[in-house]
This record gives sequence, structure tokens and C-alpha cells, in this order.
Amino acid sequence: MQVNCPTCQKPVEWVATSEFRPFCCERCKLIDLGEWASGERVIPGEDASPQESQPKGYEFD
Repeated sequence: MQVNCPTCQKPVEWVATSEFRPFCCERCKLIDLGEWASGERVIPGEDASPQESQPKGYEFD
């Protein structure tokens, strides 16, 4: 089966030996990672309330 690289759209064979699948190469994988890290890519959802984002047992004033 073939899929398109999410970064450059180049066809990639979806097999166990494809080292960077679904990406065609390490460069495309790192470009995608950088986009997630910088906030360019996000998964849509509701913002967490401040109480939900704090670990249980910790109080911050």
C-alpha cells in the first residue's frame, strides 16, 4: 500500500521496512515535528480550565 508523505506529498510505501513512515525521509519527519512544537499544527478542542491543567494535590495562588 502507498500513502502520501504528510509533508511533501511524495508517495511512500507503507511497509515495516519504511523507516520514516508515514514520512518519506527524516527531513520531512523533522519538519512536521517542528510544526507541532511551534504550535503551527494543533488538534482542535476546548481550552482546559485552569483547575483541569493543574496536577492534583498542588495548590497555586
